[in-house]
Amino acid sequence: MLNSLYEKAIAKRGFIREVAPEKDIDSQLEYKWFERPIGESTKEFSIAAGDGSFNKKKFLTTNFCAVGAESIIYDGEIKKIDDSDIFDISHVTFLDELLSTYMAIYELKCGLRAIKEYGADYYMFDGSILGDLQNAFPRGAKLPIKLKDNLDDSLLAEFERRLSVRKYGLVFPELRDSLKLMELPKEDVNKTEEYNLHLAAVEKIILLKEILQFRKRIISISKTSSDNELFNWNIPDIAFLDKFTKKQGMTIIKYRNVHENAPFQYFNDFFKSLTFTVFYVRLQDNKNVLKVELPYKATKEEVFEIIRKINVLSVQGYPYLLNKAHNDVVITGGNMKELMKIAKIYETTNREVMSW
Repeated sequence: MLNSLYEKAIAKRGFIREVAPEKDIDSQLEYKWFERPIGESTKEFSIAAGDGSFNKKKFLTTNFCAVGAESIIYDGEIKKIDDSDIFDISHVTFLDELLSTYMAIYELKCGLRAIKEYGADYYMFDGSILGDLQNAFPRGAKLPIKLKDNLDDSLLAEFERRLSVRKYGLVFPELRDSLKLMELPKEDVNKTEEYNLHLAAVEKIILLKEILQFRKRIISISKTSSDNELFNWNIPDIAFLDKFTKKQGMTIIKYRNVHENAPFQYFNDFFKSLTFTVFYVRLQDNKNVLKVELPYKATKEEVFEIIRKINVLSVQGYPYLLNKAHNDVVITGGNMKELMKIAKIYETTNREVMSW
């Protein structure tokens, strides 16, 4: 079979072709992309960054999962905080969505601690808060009827009370059990994970609202994005800029709101009232273009100063703290093997049969 694939690869050599411009590139960049030296801020400030990670190992009866997040604060010296846990989770189709939600909770809690306990003037998230808000409602599993009937203000108040006390870990499991939100036959494990996914989404939404109280300190930075609203091309805007520009510079500033049809269990008016400032920037010649989002309506002067502050601790055109947090937090396959060994987890994955 491999030989036939090799032959097809030879026959289709070069079948992924360069994208040919439909119009003159310069005319498309005009008034949308501006080459300019970025420079660095001379003001004193503290800045932090965070990232999260998860990994999983599939067994016959369950999944062994590890989730974690880390924040790095720089206020003249490097400081770190982290939060993590390991779980065993049953086989469900929405496992990645569940783990991604857990990871987001850990990231948000680390970010809140960096701001509230360490006084970070600015906090950089890897990714898009606007994107998180566009997809805040779980898609992988239906909302259980019993839980739907209990998504009221009293549940919200209890969630917020417990979150104000516990700064680490996941709060929803203890709330789920103490309030008896889930009454199921013990063998119905898939339903258990449905409850967990939706309750975790509520915890994440509460934390998003809390951290957005500090929105003038929040900076979201992405190396990839599928948005193509700026150039309306058949490739993402960030890919268009990477391909057709090379110098330091930035795009025009756009203002965006959460989609009017985006559903929220709570705080709908608050999230729908937010205006995001969105732009692309290259901090160093011939390096990657970054997408930046600020969860407030920033002026041009504010945007220029934010860019200069990001650039102070950037290496090779990317924020050093974000890069370090990403490298620190990655949970590799080797890490998973070590965790399973320490936790004394031994179960067949059924892959041994393949080598018989």
